[in-house]
Amino acid sequence: MQKLCAAVAAAVVLAVALPAQAEEIHVAVAANFTAPATDLAPVFEKQTGNKVKLSFGSTGAFYAQIKNGAPFDILLAADAKTPAKIEAEGLGVKGSSFTYAQGKLVFWSSDASRVDAAGKAVKEMKFDKCAVADPRLAPYGEAAYQTLEALHLLDQYKPKFVTGNNIGKTFQFVKTGNAQVGFVALSQVYKNGKMTSGSGWIVPAQYYKPIKQDAVLLKHGEKSAAAKKFMQFLRSHEANKVKLHYGYAVK
Repeated sequence: MQKLCAAVAAAVVLAVALPAQAEEIHVAVAANFTAPATDLAPVFEKQTGNKVKLSFGSTGAFYAQIKNGAPFDILLAADAKTPAKIEAEGLGVKGSSFTYAQGKLVFWSSDASRVDAAGKAVKEMKFDKCAVADPRLAPYGEAAYQTLEALHLLDQYKPKFVTGNNIGKTFQFVKTGNAQVGFVALSQVYKNGKMTSGSGWIVPAQYYKPIKQDAVLLKHGEKSAAAKKFMQFLRSHEANKVKLHYGYAVK
């Protein structure tokens, strides 16, 4: 009996000492949030022991994949309407979505001297091609159209447009010189209070509707403790500091 009690006590001590089993979660990330997500994942992994697999792309493409059964646990969208639709259609956990970041738009060039910080280059239009994301598919493209409409320049810009189906491709058009300028996500060209390359005009928020980006816990991740922890981590002070470094607004 004494041996049995000792064995039980040892088993209890061992169970307490052992950490919870690590999980791997799969997170679908909107292209504009690539850099912050890449910074955040290893921080979360170090804190929790869990692994994070990141996939980057357009929110619209991820939505289609999720509808077809793609095994994502979390979606970090470029908008608020897609997570809301995912919840409404039963593809996400009801009540789990929240705004993890608010994006900002920038008129940018890979040429360090082409765009002035005051935005005069937008009206001077001394370029042949301007990259823009498709406004039907990408919130940053919609914001670009709204900006040009507010400035009464949309009709003049349309013949110069090179259109990407997501903000990642739009950024590549400008980065590679296929377009001399473009409207891209500030997070793609900004860190720690300054442009990381090229030159740009940060578009005043008054010219476009807020780009609220929502996260949603998907049905595939509903029973995952690690996925729920990651959703909580996104709201943390530590995560918000990273988002601010890349130019996002946070609550």
